[in-house]
Amino acid sequence: MTESARKTGRVRIYTDGACSGNPGPGGWGAVLLYNDQRKEIFGGEADTTNNRMELTAAIRALEALKRRSAVDLYTDSRYVIDGITQWITNWKAKGWCTTNKKPVKNADLWRLLDTKTGDHDIAWHWVKGHAGDPENNRADALARRGISEPAPLAQ
Repeated sequence: MTESARKTGRVRIYTDGACSGNPGPGGWGAVLLYNDQRKEIFGGEADTTNNRMELTAAIRALEALKRRSAVDLYTDSRYVIDGITQWITNWKAKGWCTTNKKPVKNADLWRLLDTKTGDHDIAWHWVKGHAGDPENNRADALARRGISEPAPLAQ
């Protein structure tokens, strides 16, 4: 990390979700960076989906912040990025139904993410998964660890 990146005053968060089978056992992981501080968190569930773990990673990362923060949140999930930046406004306007009048999948997590998003000033960033970004790779490793060690742990 460069010196200028350390002094931005913004929290950088990298999140990822993973699933062994879909549905199946799943895990989520997040790397939180602020100035010279680093925090890694992960957890998992016995029976879930990859999309639920992607959402959970973002939610748990935002919950780990101790005060209102300016955040750059990086994810390799188009589902999370498109959902929170494009689709959610229409879902809320339509009573959490899609344009096809079907209930939004994972609405419980979308509602929670929407609430957590309101607690912070967040810029959402998509990164290509498995493309060599060290922090995205670390979030992926934490998510995979969450599959075999599902109890949430902080390091």
